[in-house]
Order: sequence, then C-alpha cells, then structure tokens
Amino acid sequence: MTIPDEIPEMRTKLKKLNSLATRLKLDLHDLAEDLPIGWERILETATATYNAYVEIHQIERELAKVDAR
Repeated sequence: MTIPDEIPEMRTKLKKLNSLATRLKLDLHDLAEDLPIGWERILETATATYNAYVEIHQIERELAKVDAR
C-alpha cells in the first residue's frame, strides 16, 4: 500500500525517472547509429534503460491505484 504522504515523492521520482529513461533511450539510439563502434556498451545501456522503464511502470501502477480511490 502507498502511504498518502509518499505520493508527492513518488511523482517527483517518476519525473526524474522519465528524464533518465529518455536520456538512456537516446543513448541506445546513438549507439545503434555508431555501430560497430561502442558495441561493448549496448548491453549495459539496454539494461539500464529496461530497469528505468520497469521502475516507471511500477510507480505509475501505484499512482493509478491511489488515483482510483
């Protein structure tokens, strides 16, 4: 359960994560354009991007539950 006092903190974290995810998505795009240069960073960048979007999804689900009440 989400404590109501945590909601503003969750929204702030969501904004930061969205910004991070956008940057990581662009990093992946840049890596793809420069291939084969930088291929070593693909897995690391893709994993970080995936993890950011997983966390965004989790926070959005929690906030949706709160908003539905």
